[in-house]
Amino acid sequence: MNVTTPASGPADRRAATLVMACLGVFVAYLPVTTVAVSLPAVQAALGATTSQLAWVQDAFVLPMAAFILTAGVFGDVHGRKKVFQAGLLFSAAGAAVALTAQSVQVLWIGQALAGLGAALLLPTTLALISHAVPDHRERGKFIGLWATSLMAALAVGPIIAGVILDHFAWRWIYLLPIPVSLLATVFAARLLTDSRAPYERRLDWPGQITATVAVTALVYGVIEGGADSFTAPKVLTALAVAVVGGVAFVLAERRSDSPMLDLALFRSPAFTATTLVAMITFLGLIGFFFLLSLYFGMVQRLGTLEAGWRMLVVTACAILVGGPVGRLMHRVSARWLIAGGLLVVSASLFSLVGVDADTSFLGLAWRLAPLGLGMGAVMTPMTATAVASVPHHLAGMAAAGNNAFRQLGGALGPAVLGALLTTRALDSFPGHLADAGLTGAARERIVTAADHGGLGAVAGLDLGADTGRVMGALGEAFLDGLRLCLTVAGSLTLLAAVVALVLLRRPGGGAGHTQVAAGGRTEAAASGRPGGAKPGETAAAVSGTGGGEGRGEV
Repeated sequence: MNVTTPASGPADRRAATLVMACLGVFVAYLPVTTVAVSLPAVQAALGATTSQLAWVQDAFVLPMAAFILTAGVFGDVHGRKKVFQAGLLFSAAGAAVALTAQSVQVLWIGQALAGLGAALLLPTTLALISHAVPDHRERGKFIGLWATSLMAALAVGPIIAGVILDHFAWRWIYLLPIPVSLLATVFAARLLTDSRAPYERRLDWPGQITATVAVTALVYGVIEGGADSFTAPKVLTALAVAVVGGVAFVLAERRSDSPMLDLALFRSPAFTATTLVAMITFLGLIGFFFLLSLYFGMVQRLGTLEAGWRMLVVTACAILVGGPVGRLMHRVSARWLIAGGLLVVSASLFSLVGVDADTSFLGLAWRLAPLGLGMGAVMTPMTATAVASVPHHLAGMAAAGNNAFRQLGGALGPAVLGALLTTRALDSFPGHLADAGLTGAARERIVTAADHGGLGAVAGLDLGADTGRVMGALGEAFLDGLRLCLTVAGSLTLLAAVVALVLLRRPGGGAGHTQVAAGGRTEAAASGRPGGAKPGETAAAVSGTGGGEGRGEV
């Protein structure tokens, strides 16, 4: 249902929607790498431990995962334009709080507000595109540009942070999102056409509450388990609450007349595959970016701008292939694009196991470039296939669901890999100190500081003449943990490639039918229709037209 028609014609409305959607996803993802490369500066300024740094990242990602489904429902009920504008305002508010933070706890609050803003922006940007561009082939191009904007935010974030930190305090990395978000809010009021779901939806409070409890308890348990012990009472309690919350969420969604995530969506193999791939991939990759920023700061002793240029190798390569992949989607199976891209990512992560403290820029670049190329091949078909694998009127819910599991993986990434890094590095640190010639009381003092304050606490000690040897041992211990994490991250993306190969395939000859219920309704989504989708049908035939593999059309 259209509420306003500010643009002069369909082409103008589509162009305006694309611009605002790309700007919205850019604002949503800008804090991810901007903050990631600034973590060493934050740690030095605020005296944060490794687990507290993990919470700086997760304070942003956690609300994205917990509230993104509800944000999709709010858009369906109250209008996507309003939710889009609210997301921009929350992003500005979060940046303003973080800009003035004097403690890591206040920084968490600012990050959480910005994360809530991102949760509002991500599903609504895709839903606005889906509404404005009903033709599945043209919509594929729009989603490709949307994904490119996402990668652009990840690309420029480190450079922006590096330039700022070379001249100002770390907190000024939060300045740019404030005017950008506020200006975008003003322009959205004039340029965007509002829309709502074409059928009645209601807010699903039982689902929202149980999802928030489950996700928050799971991430908390993993982070605190890595910082303390996974047998600690508070950790076991948190993990138990996560399990109970997850079961309660499933039961609530099965009984709801208007679920925020219709579990029948998972009857679509393509939706299930892309959702699992998104969660597994982002668990490995967001965790990897978190560790990479620490590697540049703690091991290679690089400035933020130097680290930013190195991380730019990944995102620039992803942007480079994003456009061509969007055009290939109608000729090459989504199955092969996604699985092939993930295999390249996995190979890149495994190759990074060979880095050390003295690895040059070129030695890193040839390892990091394939990571970006693989991600560029995955992002657009992964998002488009999730949206296209369900009836057209469920595209918003599908987009929100895919994004929710993607952000859950992103929230768990720093938590899981940070826990592995800390555990492995602390185990090997005493041995590396002994190899460096440090024994007795001096070694015990250093090990005790690391055990209580994390690896970063060692840099704050007065080490005198032993500084060089201690920092060398610290770097070697960090590399031990990093190599373990890279092996895990590479294995996760390899697993995601296998999931894509197994599930993204046509289930036998003939046109398949997926029964998808929503709000008490059931639609038969006929796959294989070569033309544009009608309400109640799949937005495109993910299983392809005619015989053979799926084409990933949107």
